[in-house]
Amino acid sequence: MAASAQRSRNLLLGSLGPRDFDCLEPSLERVPLHTDAIMLKPNAAIERIYFPETGVISFHEILQDGSRVGVAIIGFEGFTGWPALLGINKSAHEASVAIGGGTALGVSPNELLRICRERPAINMLLLRYIHCIISQMGRTIMSNLTDALEKRLARWLLMNHDRLEGDRIDLTHEQLGVMLGVRRATVTDTLHRLEGEGLIRSTRGKIDVRDRARLLAVAGESYGAAETEYARFIAPFSKCSRTPDGR
Repeated sequence: MAASAQRSRNLLLGSLGPRDFDCLEPSLERVPLHTDAIMLKPNAAIERIYFPETGVISFHEILQDGSRVGVAIIGFEGFTGWPALLGINKSAHEASVAIGGGTALGVSPNELLRICRERPAINMLLLRYIHCIISQMGRTIMSNLTDALEKRLARWLLMNHDRLEGDRIDLTHEQLGVMLGVRRATVTDTLHRLEGEGLIRSTRGKIDVRDRARLLAVAGESYGAAETEYARFIAPFSKCSRTPDGR
């Protein structure tokens, strides 16, 4: 199913000028995002590039024993398969749908590269996003090395919260354990502490953010640097900076 001529809910695509979007739009195909669907396999060819409109996609390092550790997430502000824009046709990471029920717009890498050659503004915007995702990964490294688990968990909750409508985050303790590189039981204990302080409400497979301001205080400097870079080079997207209509 081709994308609607109406501008996409993906913030990157929505940031394009009308002529640039009109050039790209006929090549976009809208597809559903199903929870746990694999969007990229490590060391495998990038067959499609996806611009999520709703939902959350997580990126993982795969260790030798097969275990997975989270390195980044994207939602309506980003796109998958960015190595293709750098002349690399394989992904170093696994990407899977962490929170499904949404949609994404897909395009072949070759087609997107052709359009980027013809429309420099599209190419520049996507390269700016690559800078932003690298900033997010850098902050993840810093947080993993220096922060207590409660602070790291608060950061991941805020990042997911930014990419969803409303205050409910449909993530299991096991999924959060993968993103944080810890056991599920450890995540459960840490969530209980945040819940006891009134910051969240956690039920099976669902986390409701009750006090974002205090969650921000817990996360501290682990959260905000990558979001500021995105706002500086592309557009505001965190819940702290959105206008009343959600944009």
